[in-house]
This record gives sequence, structure tokens and C-alpha cells, in this order.
Amino acid sequence: MVGIGGFHIGKARNVEEATRIVRGAIDAGVNFMDNCWDYHDGQSERWMGEALTGGYREKAFLMTKIDGRDRKTAAKQIDESLTRLRTDRIDLLQMHEIIRMEDPAAIFAEGGAIEALEATHKAGKFRHVGFTGHKSPEILLEMLRVAEAHEYRFDTVQMPLNVMDAHYDSFEKLVLPELARREMGVLGMKPLGSGEILKAKGVEAPECLHYAMNLPVSVVITGCENERDLEQALAAVKSFAPMDEAQVAALLAKTAKVAGNGKYELYKTSHRFDGTHNNPQWLGAPAAQALES
Repeated sequence: MVGIGGFHIGKARNVEEATRIVRGAIDAGVNFMDNCWDYHDGQSERWMGEALTGGYREKAFLMTKIDGRDRKTAAKQIDESLTRLRTDRIDLLQMHEIIRMEDPAAIFAEGGAIEALEATHKAGKFRHVGFTGHKSPEILLEMLRVAEAHEYRFDTVQMPLNVMDAHYDSFEKLVLPELARREMGVLGMKPLGSGEILKAKGVEAPECLHYAMNLPVSVVITGCENERDLEQALAAVKSFAPMDEAQVAALLAKTAKVAGNGKYELYKTSHRFDGTHNNPQWLGAPAAQALES
């Protein structure tokens, strides 16, 4: 029901604390581990790789993401992620931050990242493939359209799903039904909006987690940068019960007045969470140059 967010693992006080979070989660029955090539200059992957030694790798479904839009950059990042994570195969590899309308075309262009994905998949370096995005539902739908035009099927999509999203430019309303129709895996992220949702003071953390868990998702990825965060996530799992329409409506009513302009969804309305906007070199030279021009 919950997965461990890789970005927040890199914000733990040290590798020892990160290891306690990862192993504590697995020991409690959590098996989905999220990560990304660019989180904290690779520290998140290195720390998770360390935590998954000692027999824990075999118990985890390990996911990471890459930013490269061209074949050379994407292939290099995949190999670096494998090294940091101390594994020879990733369970799920995802194209990260599909946040610009031109991203899908760049990935599927001649010499694009999709060529690296196909080659490394044949080489056995990952099992499943997906993509992520947090900026706009329309951009994710464009990614699906471009992939379909190239007769390429992604297995998963990772996107924000929370009590604020339902009111504003909603991934839940626009993308989730399409993923269900295509029978794709749905990875819900930002159930607390990186803590921003709680600042509205209308809902509590357990309610936010329960709302996301109640959606037709494969897993809800939540950030745990200390053991208290992990205990909060585990407690939410234990206390969860499926909600009926009336319960969902009552919960959404708590956020309706403050959610309309995206104030608490800064990943949609600002560049604060756009790693590849602030670091275009992560995309590779061709894409970075295109952005600059």
C-alpha cells in the first residue's frame, strides 16, 4: 500500500538512519523502493544501495528514474544508477520529470532515450519501464499518445495524487481513468505534497495518506526522512479502511476552498520541484541546448 520515497531517504541525517528506514520498512512488509539518478547528487541511490545489502535487495521491488533525453545520456545514467544501487538489475526504470510538452518527442526522436531503454532492457538491466510527471495532466497524456504512435508500451506512470490535486488541474480526473483503461500500473506520489498540503491546516497526514490509498493505485509513495515518518506511514496503512463516496466527499470538502489555485501544489505552479529545469544538463546536451534556445 505504501512505498518509500527516494528523495527523502537522501535527506536522512546519515547513511545509518537511511538504512534503518529502508530496512525497517521492509521488515514491516513494505517492498516498494523509489529512487532517482539525480536525487542529492546520487546520495539517495548510494544510501539505498547500502541499505539493501545483507539480503534486503531480494526482498525489495526497486525502482529508479533517469533524466537523459538522448540515448548516450540515458544509457550512462542507467549504468551509474546500477552501480550506486549495488544491483545488476532494476525492477522498474522510469523516465523522470516529463514536465514539458516537448519531452515525449525528444525521448522518442532518432537517437533519443527510448533507444537506450530498448537496448538496456534487452541486456537485462531492468524489468519494467515507466515515466513520471508532476506538472500537468496534459503532458502525461501527450506522453501516452506519442508512445502509442511509436507502438511502445509503458508499464507504469507515476504522478501526484492527493486531496488537493482533485480540485485543480487534476491528474486523478484526467490521467487516472486513462491508465485504468490501458491497464497500466499507477504510482501515486506526493500524498502530502512534500508537506505543503499540511500547511493549509484543513487535513491531517493520516487523512491525506488514506485518501491516496483509497484511489485505484498500485502503490502510494511517501517520503520518509526519519523513523517517525516511517511509523506514520505504517500506522496509516494499519488504520486504513476503504472509504465510500460520502466519506471521500467530506474529506475533499475540507480542502476545496484552498485548493483552487494550486497554492499548495507548487510542483504544478512553480519550478520549485523541477530538478531538470534548474539543472538542464541532466537532460543531456541536445535537450539542454534546446531549452536554452
